[in-house]
Amino acid sequence: IVKIILAIGLLFWQQLQSQEPKELWGYVQVRNKAHMFWWLYYANNPTKAFTELPLILWLQGGPGASGCGFGNFEEIGPLDKEMKPRNTTWLQAASILFVDNPVGTGFSYVDDCSLFAKNLSTVVSDMMVFLGEFFTGRTEFQTIPFYIFSESYGGKMAAGIALELHEAVQKGTIKCNFMGTALGDSWISPLDSVLSWGPYLYSTSLLDDNGLAEVTAVAKEIMDAINKNQYGLATELWGKAEDVIEENTDNVNFYNIMNKEVPEMKSGEQENLHLVGLYQRHVRNMHKESLDELMNGPIRKKLKIIPDCVKWGGQSRDVFENMVEDFMKPVIDIVDQLLAASVNVTVYNGQLDLIVDTMGQEAWIRKLKWPNLDQFSKQRWKALYVSPESTETAAFHKAYENFAFFWILKAGHMVNNILFGVPSDQGEMALKMVRMVTQQQH
Repeated sequence: IVKIILAIGLLFWQQLQSQEPKELWGYVQVRNKAHMFWWLYYANNPTKAFTELPLILWLQGGPGASGCGFGNFEEIGPLDKEMKPRNTTWLQAASILFVDNPVGTGFSYVDDCSLFAKNLSTVVSDMMVFLGEFFTGRTEFQTIPFYIFSESYGGKMAAGIALELHEAVQKGTIKCNFMGTALGDSWISPLDSVLSWGPYLYSTSLLDDNGLAEVTAVAKEIMDAINKNQYGLATELWGKAEDVIEENTDNVNFYNIMNKEVPEMKSGEQENLHLVGLYQRHVRNMHKESLDELMNGPIRKKLKIIPDCVKWGGQSRDVFENMVEDFMKPVIDIVDQLLAASVNVTVYNGQLDLIVDTMGQEAWIRKLKWPNLDQFSKQRWKALYVSPESTETAAFHKAYENFAFFWILKAGHMVNNILFGVPSDQGEMALKMVRMVTQQQH
């Protein structure tokens, strides 16, 4: 009887283990006194082992928003912030590696305030150190197809990281099966985004002629600053442009135009108010009270390795403010280099996003020097549905050679996030897209 009870208990335990994804986490010191936190979930598919599915690195935006926190519990991880299973977790299609980057983001931290990244090249070099350590330590992932997916400013970082990783793989300094990158609602060309805000809002009846004139005027100021390489000033003016938009649209939500932003009291500190507003709007927004309590409470206890002096999100503002000079710089040239190197590049965008609206994405794509751009442009896009039974168009898709674009309908900036959706963003379509990008589905 004892043996039977033990056997039943073992079977139950094995079933429980198979239902819950295997996970690992840790720190990598990417520079002296600069520590990067990562959290890995092995794919959790009922019919396939993790070795039969790809590995996805997820990069959050901001800069300063946490992939291990926001991306994990608000978007694509196995559980939502109520600790309930997510129906559209990407673990059905891939293993996911969340990394809090740049250093200082989420549970990542620096011991010296001079060590925050100030530009994309530092962000990239830190990630190269991390990826080198990761693939050396987790040899089971060296041959599995590896993709970098990203969102918002994470897309700008992903482009730079993808190019450097491709070169490292070619040289043999990092051993992994790198297959491409996906840039979601990505801050690739800030100026093209800013210049499209007015026309986009006007076309959706969120600006009148007067409002359009005001937004156009401040967009021109930003363009002038960028043309003079005054990138810090351009970032400040970007904050001013967002204030002008909020005043004219009754506080439209920058992440989903069908929603409304709840105005926050501006900081009373004697410093650049536009910069404070930018941080509050685009990074602090990713540290909502409930998520903050989850990460600094139950999750911290579960992880057991977070130093006492580190608070989740405690250095996020420093991360954001240290990247101010880099913020408005475009990386269209890096996307061109990726395409020229035959790296697979996917762009995907939510229809209802304002901050990185689809019009702006299409504008920078037209600036690519990629020789196959004309052939890509001539392709007819194809309607996509979440299932064969569905009659509602969920997205449009176009691809040529190693470049693809997904226009995701009824989705905001966070394509897989219920928070910014009406009534929710397109989690099922996002999952289908992941399978298409990673060549599991056509």
